[in-house]
Amino acid sequence: MQEFLAKHHIKDKVLAVGVSGGADSLALVIMANEELKVYGYKIVALTVNHKLRSVADKEAEYVAEIMQKYNIEHHILVWNGEKPQNGIEESARAARYELMRNWCVQNGIKNLLVAHHLRDQAETFLIRLQRGSGLDGLSSMREVSSWCGLNILRPLLYCEPQALRNYLNKKNIAWQEDESNNDTHFLRNRIRQFLPELQQKTGISLQKIATAVQNLQSAEDYIEQQVDQIWQQYITTYATNVFCLNYTDYLSLHKEIKFRLICRMCKKDYIPRAESVLHIITCLNKLPFGGATLGGKEIFIADKQIWCVPEICAKHKSSREEWKKFIEHNPHYKNIRIPHKVRLALLQGEKP
Repeated sequence: MQEFLAKHHIKDKVLAVGVSGGADSLALVIMANEELKVYGYKIVALTVNHKLRSVADKEAEYVAEIMQKYNIEHHILVWNGEKPQNGIEESARAARYELMRNWCVQNGIKNLLVAHHLRDQAETFLIRLQRGSGLDGLSSMREVSSWCGLNILRPLLYCEPQALRNYLNKKNIAWQEDESNNDTHFLRNRIRQFLPELQQKTGISLQKIATAVQNLQSAEDYIEQQVDQIWQQYITTYATNVFCLNYTDYLSLHKEIKFRLICRMCKKDYIPRAESVLHIITCLNKLPFGGATLGGKEIFIADKQIWCVPEICAKHKSSREEWKKFIEHNPHYKNIRIPHKVRLALLQGEKP
């Protein structure tokens, strides 16, 4: 565990761990506490009670008992309010991460450990393959990823799930099985049940899928490096959230680069849906372009430049006096030809 943190330059001494009561997360939190406390780290366990099952309260209290036994600080976070009728699995996941992120932010913790392992990686890859994902999607989960200012750490990503159960058995720690894991209405569960047959009949093992994912991640990293360079070369940024790209330069770029630039310009918390980005690219490739919105941003062409600005309320207007005052405080904009919509965005300022 210490090697993992050193590899990814994680220096903070307080780490949060998501713990559901299942074998994987229980093994992670006990392991992290055992291995890292000698190095001066403090582990804080976070359990989300989704209030979706009758046993939810009991399961959360069971985790609390184990954490108390091992002297690990523990907090139960509750998902209150009405629950959606459709897409409950994805909604619960989003709520879980949002609750943990909010707690971490409020308590000054920058790193959250989660218990994704080798089989989770294989399942994620196959789910995204089934959806027809591109390189970014097929690159699946990373050992470290950033979400809304929080680092998500996955130290067990290349660990066999059975090894985690063996670890708990040696310590005589029981874990809880979530009956929803057997519900074949969920694609992930159907894939999980299919994985042994896939390996038996084709030789495609969890490890081979993980190796393929690592190769895809390497290719993804290289492309992103190229995009970084192109971004620096072609994109002009105003006030951190207004972007400008010369239309002729845009036309000269490869479709994949266009895709990634549009994604970056319109990204907020999540990467925009691929089909939406591809539709905008298709429309931009041939004039006239009537404009488009994506991810809370508006894209339009003015003065042979592609502009991307935060969506502005239609009723919002600006006066010459407002712009004059703005220029007084921001004189570097004085000699730049700026479309009216961009002026509105600059006057309104960056939205949270």
